Amino acid sequence: MIHPRFAPVLSGLILSGLMTFIVSGISTLMAKGLIDGFAAQWMGAWMVTWAVAFPTILVVAPLTRKLVGRLVAKPAQHGQPA
Repeated sequence: MIHPRFAPVLSGLILSGLMTFIVSGISTLMAKGLIDGFAAQWMGAWMVTWAVAFPTILVVAPLTRKLVGRLVAKPAQHGQPA
């Protein structure tokens, strides 16, 4: 098992991998159509986009969490109205 302190990195790896897989597939299909060699072009595009997306997520995710924390209402404390 992986140590819990690596959870944010593992989450970023999986999220960026899935998202870039889907988006690069759609983009490749839209740009090239369903041609011979489509899968190879898709996988090539996926590897490039994942190589950019993963480190980007590692930098942007903490900033995003801070922004969301500022935009979302704090939960009400016991005994206080919401």
